[in-house]
Amino acid sequence: MDLRKLKTLIDLVAESDIAELEVTEGESKVRIVKSSPIPQNQVVMMQPQGGQQYAPAAVAAPVAAAAPVAAVPAGHVVKSPMVGSFYRSSSPGSPSFVEVGSVVKEGDTLCIIEAMKLLNEIDADASGVIKEILVENGQPVEFGQPLFIIG
Repeated sequence: MDLRKLKTLIDLVAESDIAELEVTEGESKVRIVKSSPIPQNQVVMMQPQGGQQYAPAAVAAPVAAAAPVAAVPAGHVVKSPMVGSFYRSSSPGSPSFVEVGSVVKEGDTLCIIEAMKLLNEIDADASGVIKEILVENGQPVEFGQPLFIIG
């Protein structure tokens, strides 16, 4: 994709009401996301492949405001690198990748986040023991949301 087409797409996103645009041309893939100075509450609903349905969370802001900062145990926090659905195992019948008390090394798989029908393995970025798992299986997660505490 040449630079002129890319500039045209950026201008199109900037001047319109759309927040995100993804274009695939041959082997090239471009994703343009409009940033906003004011965070917006969004509810992302995805249909799990297992046929189960999950109710969307009402609004994340009141829940986050209710949790005191001091309640998070000391240790390394592994945060979600994307928006999607959190899964503790590779398939519904499989054992979880980690449990509370599991010893992990940097690079070990902790969970899977499904985003846009793609399964993304989330690896430990520090070694230690899993102190706490902060998300329930199948729950939607936001970018930057704490998932695990490694001590």
